[in-house]
Amino acid sequence: MIQRSKQDKMEGGRVAVYPGSFDPLTYGHIDIVERSLEIFDRVILAIASNSPKRSLFTVEERIDMAKKIFENTPDVIVDSFKGLLVDYVGRTNARVIIRGLRATSDFEYEYHMASMNRSLNNQLDTLFMMTSKDYFFVSSRSIKEVASLGGTVEGLVPSLIARRLKEKFKLPVPKENQIGWDD
Repeated sequence: MIQRSKQDKMEGGRVAVYPGSFDPLTYGHIDIVERSLEIFDRVILAIASNSPKRSLFTVEERIDMAKKIFENTPDVIVDSFKGLLVDYVGRTNARVIIRGLRATSDFEYEYHMASMNRSLNNQLDTLFMMTSKDYFFVSSRSIKEVASLGGTVEGLVPSLIARRLKEKFKLPVPKENQIGWDD
């Protein structure tokens, strides 16, 4: 649920909601947020807490990491939601849902979701953004798989997330990543 202080920040201006599980947040997601801020005054990173996907990180952990990553970007609001996305979006004064696309296979699924959302609330639009070429192959699922097998995900996720993945999979954390983070 949105707290009053967040609600105040969301009033006025062009607001978009970027929903997802963000388990974990990748540089591909961050790229979409940054590019969305070129179009919208504020972007709400809305972390789904009732996703059918099995999550590695709890909603609270994902919120905490996202807030740290965007702590110096005041026009990004990190929040979570349960239930229908259209109901959540309606409570935020946003009229646009942002969705990132990596490949044509993403489009079919996202098109169906956008159509359903539009049928539930004809005041909402969905804006599809192509992921930058540097991240089109990156997905949260592939990041988790590589990290679980001890592979490096540096350059694909912020160092905070790379460190948390290693901790989650009980892998050794390099000494330079044990204190603080630079992202």
